[in-house]
Amino acid sequence: MSFLNKQANRKSSRRQIQIKEVRDGILVLPNNQYRSVIETSSVNFELKSEEEQDVMLDSFQNFLNSLVSPLQILVRVREIDIDSYLTQIKLTKVNEKERVYKTQIDNYCSFIKDLVSGNKILSRRFYIIIPYKNEGKNNDFTQITEHINLQRSLVARGLEKLGMKARTLESLELLDLFYSFYNSESSKAQELKGHTIEVLLNN
Repeated sequence: MSFLNKQANRKSSRRQIQIKEVRDGILVLPNNQYRSVIETSSVNFELKSEEEQDVMLDSFQNFLNSLVSPLQILVRVREIDIDSYLTQIKLTKVNEKERVYKTQIDNYCSFIKDLVSGNKILSRRFYIIIPYKNEGKNNDFTQITEHINLQRSLVARGLEKLGMKARTLESLELLDLFYSFYNSESSKAQELKGHTIEVLLNN
């Protein structure tokens, strides 16, 4: 009974997410719809001078007016796992031979613990989701990819003009993004890798 419940939960989750597959860094959705995701850096608007802010606002307006299709902006806020970070730092101490460096590692770990004591350290990551719907009868994925790449390059160039760095998420990164959405706790302890994906897809 427990096994049947788990299988039903998996199917229910897949219907909710509505992702048929991830192919060449593109999300394939039902009804001939596709999504590409760009991760972008941020710009500290408040640190800019008034003149720079005006230029940036004009540039952003021109960027929005140049878009040929709608897009979504996703801001992901997550708590940083400091314990895992400190564990990785301490592992470097094992192979360190110089006593002075070992002491510096201990001091650094103590400093970080005191710094974050009682406080949550948050990270913010920014994504642009580019949608595409194939209206034609031709489902040639090569042509679909060309259309998506064209939209993606236009958005990336527009972001770069605003002083932001942009890069397209690969297939594994897309899966990891959704994996962390729906498995926020387990994703901290179990990194999503190739063999993990095979297990998820075969169940």
